[in-house]
Amino acid sequence: MELVPRKRLELFSGRAHPELALEVARYLDIELGAITLREFSDGEIMSRFDQSVRGKDIFILQSHVGPVNDSIFEQLIMVDAAKRASAKRITAVCPYYGYSRQDRKSSGREPITAKLVADLFQAAGADRLVAVDLHSGQIQGFFDGPVDHLTASQVLTNYLRAQVTKDLVIVAPDAGRVKVAERYAQRLGASLALVHKSRPKGTANVVTALEVVGEVSGHHCVIVDDMIDTAGTVTAAADLLVRRGAREVWVMATHAILSGPAPKRLMDSPVTKVVVTNTLPLSGDRLIPKLEVVSIAKVLADAIAAVFEDGSVSELFQGDNLS
Repeated sequence: MELVPRKRLELFSGRAHPELALEVARYLDIELGAITLREFSDGEIMSRFDQSVRGKDIFILQSHVGPVNDSIFEQLIMVDAAKRASAKRITAVCPYYGYSRQDRKSSGREPITAKLVADLFQAAGADRLVAVDLHSGQIQGFFDGPVDHLTASQVLTNYLRAQVTKDLVIVAPDAGRVKVAERYAQRLGASLALVHKSRPKGTANVVTALEVVGEVSGHHCVIVDDMIDTAGTVTAAADLLVRRGAREVWVMATHAILSGPAPKRLMDSPVTKVVVTNTLPLSGDRLIPKLEVVSIAKVLADAIAAVFEDGSVSELFQGDNLS
């Protein structure tokens, strides 16, 4: 007996960000797979695929939005259900990868939780991970399998190219973002600057901007970062840039967490525009007037199609996704 192999792509979504999953499905010209997700009375999550996934190439999309632990565990349970239902290959698509900031020990007796999350996906049965703009490239090595590290830089630079035409300076808010900021500057033909910051030892969400390296006076400055959480880093940088004579300050980031005091800090800051992608859902008081959201759905759809067709994901980004 001889059987010609057939491949079938199925995309399923968790409950954290179904709007993004629907947009990705439209770009792929497919319907989202049917799945039942609910809680038992004690809060335990139950997952059941409402269609056969046997022998199929399954993509499970879930952004790790707050409550972060619930989002991660729901995706893990979906992966486990697909594995036990004989899916041929399971790819966990995490537009925002939770716990990515805890990618090393910055002091004694701390966990490396980004590695723990990768281990959990491995144990649940994921064959592959897809994520957008990880906090650091080393997280790719935490998963013992293929990791496709996507980037929103093309989407954000295209937006910026259409909006700002002269006197543009790309600003790295700290030393860890210099490489990313340099890529933005090269793509846009812009100048580069760096904000030197200090974070008091043993504190979280406390930042002091100390000095600017680079010429910013009279220029349109755009601070680029991977995420905005409490907005302490970017607002401290914006205050310093204005004191150094910047004509206008924008902020661009992939992940708009915008927790706690972030919306108020951004509104009270000299930042005139905040441009983010929709890797995370935004609603309520986080939809501040300064905020503009661009879609990452096509980037995700193109990457999913490349993975399914065994094509090159790096070619989609001309190597910009490599750390």
